[in-house]
Amino acid sequence: MRPKVDKDLLPMKAHYFFFNAGTAPVVPFMPTLAKQLGYSNVVVGTMYAILPVIGMLAKPLCGFIADRYQRHRSLFIAAEILTAVAFFAIMFTPAIPQQLPSVTFHCHAGGANFHFCTEDQCTLNEIERDYQDKALACKLNCPAQAFMWDIICKDWNTTGLCPPANDNANIDISATFTNLLVERNETSNEGCVFFSVPHIHAEVNGHNATMYCPSDKPYFSSICSMDCNDTYLDSKIADSPVISTTAAMGLYQFWWFFGMLIISWIGMAAVVSIGDAICFGILGERAHLYGKQRLYGSVGWGIFSILAGVLVDKMSNGVEKDYTIVFWMTAVLIGLDVVASMKLKHTQTHLSPNILKDVGQMFLSIRCLIFFIWCIFIGLGTALIWNFLFVHLETLGGCDATYMKTLQGFVMSIQCFCGELPFFFFSGWILKKIGHVNAMSMVLFGFGVRFILYSMLQDPWYVLPIELLNGVTFGLFYATMASYASIVAPPGTETTMQGLVGAIFEGVGVSVGSLIAGYLFDSIGGGHTFEIFGVAAFVAFIVHVCVQMYLQRHHSSSDTENGKQIDDKAPTAENPILHEDGNVDIESNSNAATQTNSSEVEPPNNGSS
Repeated sequence: MRPKVDKDLLPMKAHYFFFNAGTAPVVPFMPTLAKQLGYSNVVVGTMYAILPVIGMLAKPLCGFIADRYQRHRSLFIAAEILTAVAFFAIMFTPAIPQQLPSVTFHCHAGGANFHFCTEDQCTLNEIERDYQDKALACKLNCPAQAFMWDIICKDWNTTGLCPPANDNANIDISATFTNLLVERNETSNEGCVFFSVPHIHAEVNGHNATMYCPSDKPYFSSICSMDCNDTYLDSKIADSPVISTTAAMGLYQFWWFFGMLIISWIGMAAVVSIGDAICFGILGERAHLYGKQRLYGSVGWGIFSILAGVLVDKMSNGVEKDYTIVFWMTAVLIGLDVVASMKLKHTQTHLSPNILKDVGQMFLSIRCLIFFIWCIFIGLGTALIWNFLFVHLETLGGCDATYMKTLQGFVMSIQCFCGELPFFFFSGWILKKIGHVNAMSMVLFGFGVRFILYSMLQDPWYVLPIELLNGVTFGLFYATMASYASIVAPPGTETTMQGLVGAIFEGVGVSVGSLIAGYLFDSIGGGHTFEIFGVAAFVAFIVHVCVQMYLQRHHSSSDTENGKQIDDKAPTAENPILHEDGNVDIESNSNAATQTNSSEVEPPNNGSS
């Protein structure tokens, strides 16, 4: 028998596919783009600590407005458009002006050269590879002290330069530099690049000179600005390889980039919270089918994340990546999402007379409070993966990892197709079998295993099998979080409740996690950071299991909200029973219970989806 297709759900499936496909090319690459722009790990961590707070404020606010004024679809579509426009605008982030690089000019014992030193081994390798047999015509502007002018006037065979206007006048040196030499320190990461002046002939302040510095005179050394009319070389040895938090605050380029990220986060927050509420509204008593709708988002994310990674690698030259294509992909795909969303048929069936009071009562339930704390802990771990996993892989890959964006695309595809998709598909069945509380414990344990495996990585390609755990740490987590929030939400507050739970997860968990991870990455490195988070996840798992066992043994079989039992009414979809094991009963009556249980245990093709 052919399965029936619920046409009312097709636009919802299309939304999840196109919206996730549209955000997949940009969201994972924004932290690495920020690093490429020169911002430090602390700056990136700070940005991604603030962004979830913005989402925390936007989600419940948009949910409240949607529930209060019954404008779910209009707000939903407006948020989609806002997201696309903001991400596309990031493509026009103004370039940060680079100062002329500074080098040290030496002249002593019949030789003259300039050099610069760096701890960036990638820069050393690239310059050694690209400039080994190249001559550079450069101009140096160097401050000169009184003793230097003594050498210039007496030993450089110059005419017209002396006496100088003052003893501290700068000198302009124009010369051809050759004979590249790279020296690396065996005991540190630092290395130095030297370029020599052949025959020590140069032009000094417009006059020909032989730059001879006798060994019996003071060492001639000056820190000079250099211009070789070579944009690539200038970018490699510029003075601002890492932009600190203080320096970033004074750059309008930073505020454009960060401002567009903030706007896009507001749009995504509204789309996710209102979208999930619309989905549960369309499903009605078939809430167990949510995972089968949401899995289309994983399909879209998986396909276009790997496609974006491959395209970025193909369209980039060298280590610097060109992300132009991903912004165009986002604009087109979210545009298709807007078209699909216009076909949604959603009508709010309940209206709460006092939304804030009804939602506030949820904080009087001990089990709901534990659920909220669980969301925070999951947010801490999710922040580390979202914002710093790719940074860790690029560190492991080293300088010559031109395949890196392709690898990152494979990472996201495995996360989606082999991890999230099957768990979303069977989420209703899994939750029915093990319950929401056991699913929460399973997610914490999955994070612990995943982080410990990350901490042991040596070859970035070995990350691929680890990504199978994303099915537990995101697929099962998200289905559990959305389902639990929808079921326990008082009637008429479904969108507000989804926004609140999302705000707790991202606004508190992801925000704090990003800040902590940024500082740890800068202080102790990626491997140790993942190790610390892994141990913390195992501790949280043990505590969660113990607390739930304690509640099951010492609390009554029903929970209370504002002094009233949750199960003091007949069990309905509007008034679910929260059992002593923390699981929920969503059957509307005994017949509906039989039908719902059957549909959850039966294979996925039975019934419309």
